[in-house]
Amino acid sequence: MILTESAAHPGLLRLARSAYDDLSAGRAVDHTVLSELLYESSGKAVFGPIKRHYGEDAFNDMVVVIGREIDRQAPVVRR
Repeated sequence: MILTESAAHPGLLRLARSAYDDLSAGRAVDHTVLSELLYESSGKAVFGPIKRHYGEDAFNDMVVVIGREIDRQAPVVRR
């Protein structure tokens, strides 16, 4: 979804394409890349078009899945 809606933002498009290519090839996408993907998507106002095109539920499902993967991979900081 992000890849499809990021065409107007070259930096975001490159990031989304890289993540998509890795996933398509069966490679994991690092949590830092996924975090940057969400951050850039939000900053470039890509979430609005995604919600309108795919629907609120699909958007929420996408963000939850990406968030869970970030949480799964991110190192736990001991205090």
